[in-house]
Amino acid sequence: MKKSVKEQLKLNVNGLRDTKKHSRQSKGSKKADSELTTKSKTVPTQNKNLVDEPLPYNGREVIFEPNKGPQTQFLASSEREVLYGGSAGGGKSFAMLADPLRYITHPQFSGLLIRHTTEELRELVWKSQELYTKAIPGIKWSERKMQWVSPQGGRLWFSYLDRDEDVLRYQGLAFNWIGFDELTQWSTPFAWNYLRSRLRTAAKDLPIYMRATTNPGGSGHQWVKKMFIDPAPENTAFYATDIETGKVLSYPKGHSKEGTPLFKRRFIPAKLFDNPYLVESGEYEMNLLSLPEQQRRQLLEGDWDVAEGAAFTEWNREIHVVQPYNIPKTWKRFRACDYGYGSYSGVVWFAVNPNEQLVVYRELYTQKVLATDLADMILEAEKDDGTIAYGVLDSSLWHKRGDTGPSLAEQMIQRGCRWRPSDRSRGSRISGKNEIHRRLQVDEFTNEPRLVFFNNCTNIISQLPALPLDKRNPEDINTNAEDHLYDALRYGIMSRPRSSLFDYNPIMSTGGFKAADPNFGY
Repeated sequence: MKKSVKEQLKLNVNGLRDTKKHSRQSKGSKKADSELTTKSKTVPTQNKNLVDEPLPYNGREVIFEPNKGPQTQFLASSEREVLYGGSAGGGKSFAMLADPLRYITHPQFSGLLIRHTTEELRELVWKSQELYTKAIPGIKWSERKMQWVSPQGGRLWFSYLDRDEDVLRYQGLAFNWIGFDELTQWSTPFAWNYLRSRLRTAAKDLPIYMRATTNPGGSGHQWVKKMFIDPAPENTAFYATDIETGKVLSYPKGHSKEGTPLFKRRFIPAKLFDNPYLVESGEYEMNLLSLPEQQRRQLLEGDWDVAEGAAFTEWNREIHVVQPYNIPKTWKRFRACDYGYGSYSGVVWFAVNPNEQLVVYRELYTQKVLATDLADMILEAEKDDGTIAYGVLDSSLWHKRGDTGPSLAEQMIQRGCRWRPSDRSRGSRISGKNEIHRRLQVDEFTNEPRLVFFNNCTNIISQLPALPLDKRNPEDINTNAEDHLYDALRYGIMSRPRSSLFDYNPIMSTGGFKAADPNFGY
């Protein structure tokens, strides 16, 4: 009979099932410890031909047995990069510690387990000292080297990495397994990407892979979400994508494998209720339920749409994100843009329904494009939209670059992409933020929010709930965050759009405003 995944991943010893039990019984006799050691067994490697029927484990007790569901799925995953993340208490750290034990008895195994600080690393070391000595007979710990060495020669280093430049300490080294515990504590993906270059092995029977665990929140919340959460539904393998462009990473032009995707990723969600040992008493759940709403959604519900210090706590994907539908021709349409060459340019398109609800139905998010090229991209995108009532553009683009020649705004208008300047009056940033707050709320008459997004607008759906408040000015957004689509959204909302039913149309009027400049329209 074939063994189940769960049976394949057991740490089989005549010992203990979990660390709490271990701590209670660890003061036993030397004789008992000796018996435990002689009967111990390492974790078997993965088997592709697995069934779910449980099997007896030869009467031996188990020091670690993966919980049914996500913890087992994490340990059995074959993708190159896997994130196990979500709520607190789901058993993520123990799964991370158990994972490299499948291969540490291989003489060429080389692994690296990382935490952000030395204090956090120490906790992992303590847990490993409880687990590893029972699981691997004869394994040795070196405090000086912060390293486990199996009797067969396999090595697992424990290290911390609190600054990006510290990755250089691993220059010239090679690992076939790398693990990051609490990945969102790294504010940028630099360390993760650099250490991917350290993955290699000469042993054909050793896989190379990276693993990570984390809770939502932390300074790296946004990039981790882009890398693992946004590209595909949870627990679904997908080809790795570039977090900036969203394009699948593939072999370059001219390569023998040109166009072939490089490798796969997977996100496995963690829930407190996956861990029966913590759920049983209910004490830990009670503690998490007592937290403020934002922290509760992160740590109990594992909600990735709530970032630490998030500005827009009203955000709820279930009500603010909708399936695309055909927008009636009678609905007013307009667009707004925040332009940047060195950073990003963000454009959002709006439709206004008869109830004055704003529907964001399209986005454009790109970088390193000229203003004129962006104008062409915008016109191409909306060629089938019908009439675009107006466009709102960052007012700074009307500033002249030198004594002669048109501004960037004027260059775009000359291409046929017409704009009016955004509101940059004193207090407009705060007013715009407050208006977004108001529109995210549910209208008491329609029972719908005043602002919704088509689910194909993936970038703004990712950015808006992750925007942090400015700690020095809590009334505003932290401008160091990725806020280009937010600024475009704010420009559009502050243009005071109304449903066409209530509009005054100057084109249909015999009098009124007349453009001073026929070329630029103002």
